[in-house]
Amino acid sequence: MKYALRGITAEELNFSMNRIKMDKDTKFEIKPQFSRTVRRVQENDKLWFLALEVKIESTEESPKPFNLKARLVGVFEAEEIESDLDRQDLVINMTEVVYPYLRAAVGSLTANAFIQPLMLPVIPAGTMFPEDRGEAPQNLN
Repeated sequence: MKYALRGITAEELNFSMNRIKMDKDTKFEIKPQFSRTVRRVQENDKLWFLALEVKIESTEESPKPFNLKARLVGVFEAEEIESDLDRQDLVINMTEVVYPYLRAAVGSLTANAFIQPLMLPVIPAGTMFPEDRGEAPQNLN
């Protein structure tokens, strides 16, 4: 299997403050929700798109000081993808390539909002999504 990143773009970057009453020492539990979409181009089976998204949303049950949504799309060219295992490895590898850019985007977005920058955790490749750990089947187009 061979692959290369051909481009990356921020498809959506959104930040909004929530005006909620809080005590000075209030600690919020920020639980980012990650999602991923993988697509292939029918006209060129070597092109793959991986959209990686993170959301932090305030709810009544779990208030947050802000809402955040960031979605980056990586464009990859891949060859010698001959089996389902090759496809799964490619998706894990593409995720590993795009995730640091998503971390940087979230850190910059929050820093530019003049709040304490939020740094997403470092997540080892193959552990971010249940299907990468073999817990559920992966749906690839």
